[in-house]
Amino acid sequence: MSSKYIYLVFTKTGTWLSKLISTVSQMKYAHSSISFDNSFTKMYSFGRVNPDNPFSGGFVVENLYEGVYKDSQCECLIYRIRVTVEQLFLLQEQVEKFQSEQDKYRYNFLGLFGILLNKPLIQRKNHYFCSQFVSEILLNSNVFHSERIPELIKTDELIAIENREVIYEGFTLKVSA
Repeated sequence: MSSKYIYLVFTKTGTWLSKLISTVSQMKYAHSSISFDNSFTKMYSFGRVNPDNPFSGGFVVENLYEGVYKDSQCECLIYRIRVTVEQLFLLQEQVEKFQSEQDKYRYNFLGLFGILLNKPLIQRKNHYFCSQFVSEILLNSNVFHSERIPELIKTDELIAIENREVIYEGFTLKVSA
């Protein structure tokens, strides 16, 4: 059984939503993304579709060297996780489905309140926040295990994932591709 690697990228940006989430939840890293290679030029998550509009959210393909990440104050934590070829295929297949249908997905702002209350308020189809998306595809691929539903999984819980190897922690400007 051969293995491959995926990368989980946790970030603390200077956006108002990131600051709000960090303050209320007391998490250092408010945002999570998944990448399939260590160039970090294609990271998948839920966030701002239009960087100039904080309320324009949905499925996004991010680049660690552009947008809010190129700010010198943006901090990140990057994990490398060993996965089987089958797990990698399942993960990529799910991301491809999200990407091919990205117009139907929206950011789950209401879900953030569910996290605070520790119960999902309203479960809405095709609405995700970042850790909900990342945890769901990791759960579906048997890479991550949790008793909690994705709607209640915080970034901190993903940071505690087993089989992780920290490959970088610091400012995004210093990450080398």
